[in-house]
Amino acid sequence: MTAAALTALILSPILALMIFLFIFRIVLTWYPQVNLSRFPLNVVNALTEPLLAPSRKIVSPIGGVDITPIVWVGIFSLIREILLGQQGLLTMMNHIG
Repeated sequence: MTAAALTALILSPILALMIFLFIFRIVLTWYPQVNLSRFPLNVVNALTEPLLAPSRKIVSPIGGVDITPIVWVGIFSLIREILLGQQGLLTMMNHIG
């Protein structure tokens, strides 16, 4: 197994999980009464909030809606496509080697 294949094998589920967690955070914004400090939502909060908190200082809410989870879904999707997509860097390296 090449280093590129091993990296892809590790990165693929991590990026997919992060995309899922941020989509879950988007859905949670529809329910403001939900307590994010209770299990299992505290796990989602602990994994996403370190990226969301600094982002909120840069990207202000639009019409009172926090769009930073949407921004992070886009960022992680872009990273996944660039590295692991059909024409992704790691995918191309696996085909060469």
